[in-house]
Amino acid sequence: MTATENEQPVNDAMAKVLNPDPDQLQYRMGIEYVEWSPERVVATMPVEGNKQPYGLLHGGANAVLAESVGSIASALHAGEGRIAVGLELSCTHHRSATEGVVTGVALPLHRGRSTATYEIVVTDEQGRRTCTARLTCVIRDQPKG
Repeated sequence: MTATENEQPVNDAMAKVLNPDPDQLQYRMGIEYVEWSPERVVATMPVEGNKQPYGLLHGGANAVLAESVGSIASALHAGEGRIAVGLELSCTHHRSATEGVVTGVALPLHRGRSTATYEIVVTDEQGRRTCTARLTCVIRDQPKG
């Protein structure tokens, strides 16, 4: 996705997110970002390839999607020269997804100077809530080097 399609700037950090290396988890999980800003980050993830042995979307896959969109939103809030790292993630799994794509939407609950907390709602293709998560990130100055 280009900045023009999304109407959001693509800085170096966001370019790495939108074009991940094959060794990054979001690449392996098939996560694709649809919309991004400090106020709202949206990404999709296929169910296929992310299932548990019973044929349902793995709860850990929901957690990866939730932490991914929440971390990106926190990093965008933090701004240039700062980083956001996950401090706490909680997920409640409401219903299973067995096929198609799920969508994660991160919205802010708190955006401060040293922490940011986002609620992430994961829905299936019918718009049904499959998971609700809350992520708190610590915001720090980017390490030198």
